[in-house]
Amino acid sequence: MEILIACLVITMGAFVQTAIGFGLAVVAAPILYFLDPNYVPAPITMCAFVLSVFNVYSYRAQVSFKGLGSAVAGRIPGSLLGAMLLVWIDHDTLALWIGLSVLGAVAVSTSSLRWHPTPGRMAFAGFMSGFMGTSSSIGGPPMALLWQHQEVNLIRANLAAFFTVSCLMSLIILAPFGQFGLPQLKLGLPLLPATFLGFVLARRSMTRVPHRQLRMASLMLCAITGLYAVFSYWLE
Repeated sequence: MEILIACLVITMGAFVQTAIGFGLAVVAAPILYFLDPNYVPAPITMCAFVLSVFNVYSYRAQVSFKGLGSAVAGRIPGSLLGAMLLVWIDHDTLALWIGLSVLGAVAVSTSSLRWHPTPGRMAFAGFMSGFMGTSSSIGGPPMALLWQHQEVNLIRANLAAFFTVSCLMSLIILAPFGQFGLPQLKLGLPLLPATFLGFVLARRSMTRVPHRQLRMASLMLCAITGLYAVFSYWLE
């Protein structure tokens, strides 16, 4: 039953990320953390990596590596700091951090801020993405803030390209901290078919449902999971 619930949650998360460019961990992390803390961050990051590869291939014609180098460079120290946080922080505080990260993601995505993605901003966004992504698996919001007002397919393509590199980077960094090994691999592998299912469902829905409606429904789902994590922390 636990695996079935986890697969359902990952399917929803993969659907959201494929539809709007990010969101797999935003949807999945708060729920799966309470199901089993070992799902966060490595198994979810595994799913995000595989999904990003699918999306990069789908949008390969729109991928532009301009500026992504700065973001990847910033991601390295951010990922190291995020891995260190996992050593220092207790499980209850990490649950709150995950919930607040999700609500921050929703706030960022609904804001009217328009920041041009300069190299300096890309580097800082990469740093924050690394810190948040490696500690909680939720690394999309900082990058999405810079890209969210670009053309839709450009957003999906370039966020997927960044996440392909950054998720792999996070897994490599998590390994020596004892956060990515055989136990996490066993948890993550059964979730990969669910990741592919969410990808396929989203690709089919995107041709039938307007992007704005998909985006709003996805953000509402993200907000619900974030509130769930925060209230669960305070009610314990």
